[in-house]
Amino acid sequence: MPPDKVIADGERLPGDGIYLRLIEMTDCSERYLSWLLDPEVNRFLETRWAEHTAATVQDFVSRMRQSSADYLFAIVQAENARHVGNIKLGPINQVHRHCDVSYFIGERDVWGMGFATEAISLATRFAFERVGLHRVQAVVHQGNTASVKALERAGFAKEGVFCRKLWTGERWIDQIAYGILRPEQ
Repeated sequence: MPPDKVIADGERLPGDGIYLRLIEMTDCSERYLSWLLDPEVNRFLETRWAEHTAATVQDFVSRMRQSSADYLFAIVQAENARHVGNIKLGPINQVHRHCDVSYFIGERDVWGMGFATEAISLATRFAFERVGLHRVQAVVHQGNTASVKALERAGFAKEGVFCRKLWTGERWIDQIAYGILRPEQ
């Protein structure tokens, strides 16, 4: 892991129903792969356009662990320590002090429990307080109402719409931009 990461392996960012921790190579399980292969889970993910295997998952996780510009966290259900999804901050732009946030909840049985909102809030606080960023931003596919609600509950504001930017495989749809600024100190 790069020495400039501001969180150690095993350190937890605690929430109420979940905690975040850096993803580990042991998280590269058949279950993780099954999330990426599930059409309902990956419906709004850009990764749905790529082929996924155990090797590609391991390669991605390894690259994220070695990157000084990215933080890939496991979203872990607090009550049973079950890895239920991922959230990524990055790439981090150190000059302008901003990054993207992207996430998914892979375990469908916890959908609607507020874990995405909590993960976004925890990751955003980490970005502001530990990484020292000024801004965090996200983009959402038109029609992804769960993600829109999660971002808005986490304090993100809608900033714009990129008209007919994304191809679904059947038609062009809009992409919606959200952002949040570090609270003034």
